[in-house]
Amino acid sequence: MTIGTYKLTLPPEMLRRGFWLYAWRVVGPSGEEFVYVGRTGDNSSPNASPAYIRMGQHLGSAKTQNALRKHLTNKGIPPEQCRSFELISHGPIYPEVEKPGEFNHEDKVLRKLLMVEHLPLRDIVGAMEKQLARDLKDVGYAVLNTVKWRHDVAPELWKPIRAAFAEHFPRLQG
Repeated sequence: MTIGTYKLTLPPEMLRRGFWLYAWRVVGPSGEEFVYVGRTGDNSSPNASPAYIRMGQHLGSAKTQNALRKHLTNKGIPPEQCRSFELISHGPIYPEVEKPGEFNHEDKVLRKLLMVEHLPLRDIVGAMEKQLARDLKDVGYAVLNTVKWRHDVAPELWKPIRAAFAEHFPRLQG
């Protein structure tokens, strides 16, 4: 094991809660490039975390949260042996649903009311996640995950999102 000093710069905007779309670009031990596509905005609660929270979870040890680690490991790639990880995050596309100051996750009535506001936004960003994974794969990027989502994104909503990611994934241009 080599001891080193490393730097991670985090823009403060990535601390904002809301619905984010993101793509990890991973360079494996042999220089091969992989992409993992994800989003924030929970399926089971009215929460929409900042992108930086998902960043740590993806490479952590919690089995229900470390999807990127699992995908790499399933390919026989220990994440600690990768050359680099780059997170490209776009958002928040929508703000997190506002909760009253006294919000308690155990309050089933209030939780249900908040989910009515949360679900349409989650569905749109989930459709964007699916479209981004599909588009990246279609232009030749090695996408690690398959995003299964029953909704599709409207073209007028998708166009600016695709353009934002095309700045970082040049094959998406055109």
